[in-house]
Amino acid sequence: MTWVKDLFTNPFIITPVLAWFVAQIIKTIIHAISNKVVDLKRLVGDGGMPSCHSATVASLAFICLLRFGAGSFQFAISLILAIIVCHDAMGVRQEAGKHAEILNKLMDESDTNFDKYLPRGKLNAYIGHTAAQVFAGVAIGIGWAILMYFVFFRL
Repeated sequence: MTWVKDLFTNPFIITPVLAWFVAQIIKTIIHAISNKVVDLKRLVGDGGMPSCHSATVASLAFICLLRFGAGSFQFAISLILAIIVCHDAMGVRQEAGKHAEILNKLMDESDTNFDKYLPRGKLNAYIGHTAAQVFAGVAIGIGWAILMYFVFFRL
């Protein structure tokens, strides 16, 4: 069962998971301040400031860069993954969120009962990110990776 121990002590798993968690906490605080209400669903929700997906993949790429160097396959794979995730967050997912907002507004203004089409209610519009939200997530991820690099490899 050493694989279980390895799983929970692997810095290349721990770093991104904790970066995601830190970004989620920051997102929840920012949401509470800007909306003057604490919404604990934001702790696991998508969208908003900062991008937790971006923080996660950026922390993985950066800790791989610090540990293995820019010429390593570990860094190459994680960097390409980070680019895809960040691009998707600003592109497809942001557009899907805009579509959800418009559809929700149209449903509110319509006399049609949409319950048979959307049994869970309104569409989730908090799924994409602006460039600033992605950039903030990347900054958090890089900062967290630097901190964790010193915890795991330099202490």
